[in-house]
Amino acid sequence: MSLPPMDKNGSMSGSCDFETTQMETFLSQTFDFQNLPGEYIVQGVKAFKLGRSLYSMDPKMIIHFPSNTTTSFAMTVREIFAWQHSYKVYADKTIEGMNKDFLLRALRGQSKYGKEAFRMKFVVRISQCPILMEFDARIISRVPQEEWPHRIKLVSVTGIDFAGRIHDLNDILTYVTNWQDVYEIDPRSQLPRVYNGRDFCRITNGPRGKLDKNLLLNDLMRMARLRLRACDIEKVEVVVETGIGLGVFAGTTIGIGETVRALSALAIRKVLEEDGPTYQNVCAVVIALPIFDVGHRNDKRQDTYQVFVDEFNQNNESLFLY
Repeated sequence: MSLPPMDKNGSMSGSCDFETTQMETFLSQTFDFQNLPGEYIVQGVKAFKLGRSLYSMDPKMIIHFPSNTTTSFAMTVREIFAWQHSYKVYADKTIEGMNKDFLLRALRGQSKYGKEAFRMKFVVRISQCPILMEFDARIISRVPQEEWPHRIKLVSVTGIDFAGRIHDLNDILTYVTNWQDVYEIDPRSQLPRVYNGRDFCRITNGPRGKLDKNLLLNDLMRMARLRLRACDIEKVEVVVETGIGLGVFAGTTIGIGETVRALSALAIRKVLEEDGPTYQNVCAVVIALPIFDVGHRNDKRQDTYQVFVDEFNQNNESLFLY
C-alpha cells in the first residue's frame, strides 16, 4: 500500500542554525559542554568535553530540554543512564579485519579513512534513544512518568557514499569501475586528487561513473540484512527505514544517483522477501522518505520516494510509504 507523498518543509530542509545553537546551549548549561580547540573526533566533527558528569548528579534529578518550561521534554538522570547502557553493536564478522580491537578503536572515532571507514559500513549500532523533537524541530512535551521514550530505539544506518570525499575513498574505488576517468588523479598517490583537505574533483566534461552493480547490490543487501536482523534480535517490532544517504551521497554529481537509489530499494525488498518470514519480532517495516527536491520526467516523479514506490509496487508488496 502506498500513501500519498508528504512533503516536509521546515528547519531540516534548510538552515538549522537555531536548532544547533539550542542544543549547544542546553549541553553547555546542563553538562558544561565545551569544544576542544583544534581537536576533532573525526574529520569535520569537533572534539568536546563535558565538565559536569552524569555520575556527579543525583539519579532522581530531572533534566529539561531545552529548558525548564511547561512544554519541555523532561527526563531523569537515571533514565539517561539506562538509555546509555542499552547501547549494543552488531558487526558482520565475515568482513576482513572485523574484530573486537578494531571495533573498540573505531567506536571511539579513531578509524582511518579508506579500508577502515569502509569496514564500518558493515557495523550496526543500536540503543534506546528518545526523540526530543519532531521533524519540523518542534519540541515534544514529555514528563518522566511517560513510558513511550523507552520503546524507541535508534539504529545506525550504513550505506554507500558517492559524494566524493576522502573519508569514503574506498566506496569510489570499490564500486565505480572507471573512477580514474571520472576524477582528477594525484600523480603521487595515483588516487583521486583531494581538494580543501576533503573533496575529490571531477574531471571537467569527464564521463559518467560506471558501477559494479552486482557487487553494489550484494553489499547493500548485506548491510540491510545486518541492520534488520539486529532490530529483530533487539525485539524491535516496527522498523522505520529512512533512505539515509540516497540524496547527494548517491552520486548524482557523477551520474549514478538514479541507479544507486534503485539498487538500494531493490536490496531492501530482496532482504525482506528472503529473511522476513524468519523474523521473530519485526512485524512491519515502514519506509519513511522525506521529500526535498522533486523533479519530474514524463509526468513521473524522479525522487527516492518514487523509486521505492516503483520497486515495491511491481511486486504488489504490502508497503506503507510516508
